[in-house]
Amino acid sequence: MYVPFDTLPKHSRIWIYQSNRKLSDEEVEEISTQTQSFLEDWSAHGQGLEASFLIKYNRFIIIAVNQDLQSATGCSIDASVKFIQELEQKYNIDLLDKMNVTYKQGEFIAHKPLIDFKKMAKQKAVSPNTIVFNNLVNTIQEWQDFWEVPASDSWHNRFF
Repeated sequence: MYVPFDTLPKHSRIWIYQSNRKLSDEEVEEISTQTQSFLEDWSAHGQGLEASFLIKYNRFIIIAVNQDLQSATGCSIDASVKFIQELEQKYNIDLLDKMNVTYKQGEFIAHKPLIDFKKMAKQKAVSPNTIVFNNLVNTIQEWQDFWEVPASDSWHNRFF
């Protein structure tokens, strides 16, 4: 069952899917409608999941579930991945490739393959102070505290 994102507990489980390109406002609107519809029916072992989502910066789809009421299970997680794959196909985007880095360049958000980001770090085109998106966070609280952080404070720090 879909609920507003801000009503979920801070320890709710999240999954972050980053797009390899910025989505248009129209695409965000369509994806929002489709995601809400998916979450309305999302369940685990026949029990509805209390879930929500956000789309940030026209690039990140963040899905959250309150596991206090019902935990997401293998089958329900598989269903969410299938949904994400359908979005990938429909909008010709890549949401599941974890070998990419998204970071801020001033007010802009850049997206590079991991190998290119490593090269940029060696060339000092990005620094330990570069704001990166740490998509490995697991809860809403971690997302709020550790998602947009200097590279030195995330797993990206190994490149400097």
